[in-house]
Amino acid sequence: MIELVIAERCTGCNACVEICPTNVLAPSLNGPPEIAHQQDCQTCFMCELYCREDAIYVAPDCENPTDVDKDEIVASGLLGEFRRNHGWDEWAADPRFGNEHWRMESVFLRARDMAIAEAAAKRNSAQQ
Repeated sequence: MIELVIAERCTGCNACVEICPTNVLAPSLNGPPEIAHQQDCQTCFMCELYCREDAIYVAPDCENPTDVDKDEIVASGLLGEFRRNHGWDEWAADPRFGNEHWRMESVFLRARDMAIAEAAAKRNSAQQ
């Protein structure tokens, strides 16, 4: 369940607000998005994935709010861990996937299709 939006890290881009499937977050005029409907959080971690500044902490308990200390979470290195572990920005510098590194599913499917096409081309040239 979402627990923290770290104001000092948040740029106010509202990507987390836009991506949340259950409208847990609400934009704020004077700061970072507010956790408006915490009880509706599905613990899908999409807000963490789309937060490029690692300003969001989602606790693994999807049933109940977790009492967390902001300073401990910041010091722990947990902020951004979900993004790092999933390779979210892994291909950001690859020009073949420019501006799509956040859409990992389509990147994986395109890479798969390219590998299939290359294998087929090799088979065709070997048969000739």
